[in-house]
Amino acid sequence: MRGLKAINPFLLIWACYTMVLGLAVMTTDQLELHRAMHPYTSTWSDGFFRMFTHLGDGLVPTGLALSLLMFKDVRSFLLMALSCGLSAIVVQVLKRYFAHDRPFMYKQELGDMSWVEGLELHHHLSFPSGHATASFSMCFALAALIGRREWSFVLGLAACTLAYSRVYLSQHFTEDILFGAAIGTTTAFVIHWWLHNSPFSHRTWLDRRLFQLK
Repeated sequence: MRGLKAINPFLLIWACYTMVLGLAVMTTDQLELHRAMHPYTSTWSDGFFRMFTHLGDGLVPTGLALSLLMFKDVRSFLLMALSCGLSAIVVQVLKRYFAHDRPFMYKQELGDMSWVEGLELHHHLSFPSGHATASFSMCFALAALIGRREWSFVLGLAACTLAYSRVYLSQHFTEDILFGAAIGTTTAFVIHWWLHNSPFSHRTWLDRRLFQLK
């Protein structure tokens, strides 16, 4: 598949991430796993994850997509916009279909687990994680656009860390970020194929900049 060699490190990291988390989810009780995902907490890590998690907000991929439209080309814009936009739609549909509660609703059962102070915790619509989905779709698109294996590796790690931040902050359970990562990566992979390998990919206007379109 043309153009995917550079993002093989990203896909490898996602595959390892999926296998490890998938095994943990299948073999461990949900609440026990949530407690186990908090082996270390501190004022520094609380502050870091509170700030870092916002890179998975919808405004970040939206800003990146608009920047690509303005300063690069239509193909790049569509890769970022459709990867993040379509995966977000899938997530919102699934959230309402499954309607799972978030960790906060199990605070009593979670016992003396550490919670980040001063954080507004959501209560419902936990599965899957929208932040994890956006993190993986956005980082996949960036890895493909940059086209360098070392950056693909770094972006893969960044996506994993962003997804984990949702568990650290107790906004989601582990299965939420596991499936979010799968939705984001799969959607971005399909959009990348469509824009680079399908018959549609040969349309010349895809490589034009916004100001060249008439």
